[in-house]
Amino acid sequence: MKVLLVNGSPNKEGCTYTALTYVEETLNEAGIETEIFWIKTKPIIGCTACMKCREKGECTFDNDVVNEFVKKAYDADGFIFGSPVYYAGATGSITSFLDRAFYSNSQGTGLEAFKHKPASVICSARRGGTTATYDQLNKYLGISQMPIISSFYWNMVHGNTPEEVKQDLEGLATMRQLGRNMAFFLKCIEAGKKEGLAPEEEPKIAFNFIR
Repeated sequence: MKVLLVNGSPNKEGCTYTALTYVEETLNEAGIETEIFWIKTKPIIGCTACMKCREKGECTFDNDVVNEFVKKAYDADGFIFGSPVYYAGATGSITSFLDRAFYSNSQGTGLEAFKHKPASVICSARRGGTTATYDQLNKYLGISQMPIISSFYWNMVHGNTPEEVKQDLEGLATMRQLGRNMAFFLKCIEAGKKEGLAPEEEPKIAFNFIR
């Protein structure tokens, strides 16, 4: 079993990365393979609604890390998406990244890199805006049939530097418990698959309110 942890910060080893490493260490202790995927600092264009993904089966823009990540996502069993707080919200880069990754993978047939895979989000901030960011990022999971994994507090850490994050004892404990909960659910899903269990599918209906 493998979990992809996405670092949505422009800082490769900053506060968000530090929080992710605490989740990663706990997952590794539980026997879960991990990989931290950094979205880097190169500009990530937002979705332009060109709908080319319906024809190609992937985003038509292939000059950044979005399609690279989605290809990795097929082999992952769970996800943790992390972002620092910018103006009480997620970064522009991670927002564009997730918009395109999730939308392009939802188009066409047989594109199911995320469906039914447990996932969670974490956020880091010097002080405020964490709960708004947490709510924002969780919406990608909720529309994609992904079980959302929580901890004993909202998944956030506080600090202006990695050293300060390491002083947030409650935040770090929250990250570790998140890792334990993710490992537990992954093992439950694996056990269920061995028993032939799988969710029943309801046909999707697209309905416009203005007709």
